[in-house]
Amino acid sequence: MSCDALSCKLAAVLIAALAVGVVDVLPAEAESSQRLTDVLISEITRPPPGWLEFCERQPGDCAGSVTVRRHFALTPDRWRELVRVNKRVNETIRPLTDLEHWGVVERWSYPDDGYGDCEDYVLLKRRILIQAGWPREILLVTVVHDKKGEGHAVLTVTTDTGDYVLDNQNERILPWQKTGYRFVKRQSQSHPSVWVSLGSQRSAIATATSR
Repeated sequence: MSCDALSCKLAAVLIAALAVGVVDVLPAEAESSQRLTDVLISEITRPPPGWLEFCERQPGDCAGSVTVRRHFALTPDRWRELVRVNKRVNETIRPLTDLEHWGVVERWSYPDDGYGDCEDYVLLKRRILIQAGWPREILLVTVVHDKKGEGHAVLTVTTDTGDYVLDNQNERILPWQKTGYRFVKRQSQSHPSVWVSLGSQRSAIATATSR
């Protein structure tokens, strides 16, 4: 399936995706966070080219149907699991740009050889959490501009107490508004193939190419 074909396929789920909405509780040690989806989503947008190409190679990881928003309780045990996964992946994977790794500017892939850049960290964290039983619709690949204004990818976890960011540039899991990033777009909770614009909103930047 070509990227154009995949992009065209999005039209089939947009109306249904617009009809459904957002998600998700929090342990005492986690900081309070607003729900990014409640505050900032503006419109359906085109997925990053790297995501489209990744979905061509890993269609099973991009498959899904329209889902209804639901609340996800971030219990103390779940919070600790989130911290463990974020820390383990950040410590295990060594940063390497796609150009150094693959000889191309942009390639989203699982860092199974132990090397990767920001979106590869995101994909691995997402896969581990899904395999551990976390719902796909609360684990959202997100494109931001970092504090240097460079493209960057993070994993947003949506909960009933707010949205939290798992980031290879920070061991701490922070509420989205405390990252210092400018949020550009991310996966919709309603469908894994649909992406939504976040209106270039700043927290308290659209391909992700940095480490």
